[in-house]
Amino acid sequence: GAEIIQVRGGFDECLQMACGLADEYPVALVNSVNPMRLQGQKTASFEIIAQLGKAPDLHVMPVGNAGNISAYWLGFREAGVAPRMWGFQAAGAAPLVVGHPVPNPETVATAIRIGNPASWTLAEEARDASGGRIGAVTDEQILAAQRALAKHDGVFVEPASAAGVAGLIAAAEAGEVDGGQTISITVTGNGLKDIETALSGVDSVVDSVVDADVHEAARAAGLA
Repeated sequence: GAEIIQVRGGFDECLQMACGLADEYPVALVNSVNPMRLQGQKTASFEIIAQLGKAPDLHVMPVGNAGNISAYWLGFREAGVAPRMWGFQAAGAAPLVVGHPVPNPETVATAIRIGNPASWTLAEEARDASGGRIGAVTDEQILAAQRALAKHDGVFVEPASAAGVAGLIAAAEAGEVDGGQTISITVTGNGLKDIETALSGVDSVVDSVVDADVHEAARAAGLA
């Protein structure tokens, strides 16, 4: 029953417009510009601690508008712990990495295709206070991580959600991840949000076609 309005522009333009609507019309802004949003998001940190029975040594996540990394750090601090916070942006939309807004961000990871994060300062505070980092990963690394999550863990995420995993993999391959740590990682969005991108690197989802015959199916599957 929602009314859907499409905007000629990207996330940054939509956020500016949403802020304007909230200022001038009876509209509630629920983006992380609203501090109450961060108060809700921070509770995920409490859940991580409860599930692990302790705080992780390192927490990793994708960074777009930077609300999540800011909120998680808020939650960890309120819980009296201070894991290092690692965030990863897409290389084509990495304002926190390059140090200035990106006018025309480009990445297949649409949920983090953001050139001027609303929670920029809070994200930098989370990074610096925790002794963490905010880095960038390529679209190729993001899509490889998305496929790896599906193949090895049975978890289907949208591309943006795989950015943190891609960053952790890259850091591990570079020898920048110490052994013996407890590492938690947030994947933020379901893959059903963007099936088209997931299928873009696949020639066909069907490897072979057989009749409804047990033995023929076994041969096609390499069982006979």
